[in-house]
Amino acid sequence: MRQWLRRQFNGAYERTLSRELGNGPAHVAIIQDGNRRYARSHGDDAPDGHKAGAKTTERVLDWCDEAGVEELTLYAFSTENFDRPDDELEPLFDLIESKLYEFADADRVHDSEVRICAIGQTERLPDRLREAIDYAEGETGHYDGFRLNIALAYGGRAELLGAARDVARDVQTGDLSASDVSLDAVDERLCRRPARDVDLIIRTGGDERTSNFLPWHANGNEAAVYFCAPYWPEFSKVDFLRGLRTYESREKSWQRTRTERAVALVRSAAETELAEAKTVAGRLREQLPSAGAEKVLAELERQDDGSDVERTSETVEFAD
Repeated sequence: MRQWLRRQFNGAYERTLSRELGNGPAHVAIIQDGNRRYARSHGDDAPDGHKAGAKTTERVLDWCDEAGVEELTLYAFSTENFDRPDDELEPLFDLIESKLYEFADADRVHDSEVRICAIGQTERLPDRLREAIDYAEGETGHYDGFRLNIALAYGGRAELLGAARDVARDVQTGDLSASDVSLDAVDERLCRRPARDVDLIIRTGGDERTSNFLPWHANGNEAAVYFCAPYWPEFSKVDFLRGLRTYESREKSWQRTRTERAVALVRSAAETELAEAKTVAGRLREQLPSAGAEKVLAELERQDDGSDVERTSETVEFAD
């Protein structure tokens, strides 16, 4: 009876959260933490926890499709994970290999036109795993309906260091001039990068840190972050929807702050020159959501009305 009531409550809560959500993130990145701790809590070995986590991954793909997410990046294996013992690494490599083949052949993947990509230093992985990556990418590389990035042998600092070295080498050889070193130049040299910047990072397992994950595409984009306590195999749809809600709350706050700054800038410009304020307002309105653009326009009109009053007052005084 208690389990039935819990299911009913969770179902109702899911529907409530879904109704509250508006435009969600385009790119969600997830740190799937807690597989080994989940296994230990159930008296199992680490490979059992990874297998349970793989089932959660399949469910998350469905939730992303329902929420309109366009890109999902999963932190499956970090560069630090190479330090784990072989009796844990080999079963994990087996699982990742089998899932890559399974996803690449799944009807749901082809029906939804999912493109599978591996990001990271994949050359460090075993040959059999690289072959599975090549197969998955080859079978789905022509799709553009949804992008699934699997971060394998990935480390954010190593990625940035490699890009910096590539930039320095190209400048030294003359393939890139120092004056052309830009954000785009660095971005182009990142190894197997995602297609777009990250909007939301979700981390399971209770730790509140992003662990060297996508620093260029997430932190550089000031991505929202949602930390939750459940181990990855226990991660539920309610947890996922709460993550989306965190993104929306942060986005609304950010847009509100941006609008307030825009209004203040228009007000400041109008104090010296109304024509300049109009030019500034026109540029800002193009960068803001409709509600923010309306506030900027209202402030401009207020400043314009105030200027007319001042000019009328000056004319009257001069006539006297």
